[in-house]
Amino acid sequence: MKKLKHFFKYLTITSGFFLLLMVALAFTDLPYLAYHQLGTSCQSLKKNPEVIVVFGGSGMPSPDGLIRTFYAAEAADKYQGASIIIALPFGEDSLDTYQLDLMARELIIRGIDSTRISYEPFGHNTHSQSVYIAKMLAGNTNSSTLVITSPDHMYRAVRTLQKAGLDNVGGLPSFEKPISERKLKDRKNPSTSAPLSWRYNMWSYLKYELLVMREYCAITYYKLKGWI
Repeated sequence: MKKLKHFFKYLTITSGFFLLLMVALAFTDLPYLAYHQLGTSCQSLKKNPEVIVVFGGSGMPSPDGLIRTFYAAEAADKYQGASIIIALPFGEDSLDTYQLDLMARELIIRGIDSTRISYEPFGHNTHSQSVYIAKMLAGNTNSSTLVITSPDHMYRAVRTLQKAGLDNVGGLPSFEKPISERKLKDRKNPSTSAPLSWRYNMWSYLKYELLVMREYCAITYYKLKGWI
């Protein structure tokens, strides 16, 4: 019983220290820099993409699903010769493509020809999705492939596709475009404005910390499994 009490005591102290460290880091740029590094660490393509792969993330409608299709539409408009693969699992029904159709619709309403769009609905995680995408591109594994996904997911997505057999893979991370700090301040009464670091930055950076920690755990797992 005494040992158990000591264990919980040390666990509480360690957890408190870890929480204070996370809060302290949230007042620095380190969380964003780590998040940014995950999104930009992969190579750039040396030629125009022949294939654009959009990872569906949390599906549709969701913030990451919408922002990824926004970036995909911009890339598809710029590289009009590229085909588009949307990677998102089937719905609860084995042949339910509802969320895939929603992502495709977001592309179509932004002027992308529906004949350019195909689905990869069988994979249930980044590894299996990459394996199925490589099979879809069998015989054309040297094609130039542009990956569109969230910044924290980009490193793992590109590396997993390369491990699956695609040779020329680059990334376009779907970074958010926040409102400028100037617009968030009360210009008529600047003295009444709470510091932005308390109102916005700290909470955003805490979120980045969680995303980065979760992704590093996933990267470690993928390396142990030999998937990257």
